[in-house]
Amino acid sequence: MGMDLPLKNIRPNIVQSIRAFSVTELQAAADQLGHHFLYAKLSSALTKQDVLDLLVQQFKLATTGGKNFDSLYDSMTDTVYKSGPQTGFVVVLEQVPANAKFDKEGREQLLDIFRDTADYWGDRKIPFRCFYSFL
Repeated sequence: MGMDLPLKNIRPNIVQSIRAFSVTELQAAADQLGHHFLYAKLSSALTKQDVLDLLVQQFKLATTGGKNFDSLYDSMTDTVYKSGPQTGFVVVLEQVPANAKFDKEGREQLLDIFRDTADYWGDRKIPFRCFYSFL
């Protein structure tokens, strides 16, 4: 990679499909940039509550973040912001479920929370890049 900064062609505050990236590459990029790497594998989730529980557990968020999407947002924004200066975030949501209990609407709501989170950090000039894949 040399001096070529990883993720330089990707806007600093964005939610996008993981596409050509591997989780390993994204983790290496986060390390190189000195950013937090947040990874969650969601393939075992069946419901919205399962998704929230897995995110809290795997992102090591305050347990209050698992109540609903609003509390998830709060725990990834204000709570973290108040805990001290942040350098940036690389987030991976792998295998977001697709089933009757967590359908297209559920997935869109989830991604909207991450888009709002990216905007929150963007307003504070902190990179927050989120990459996702669907099951």
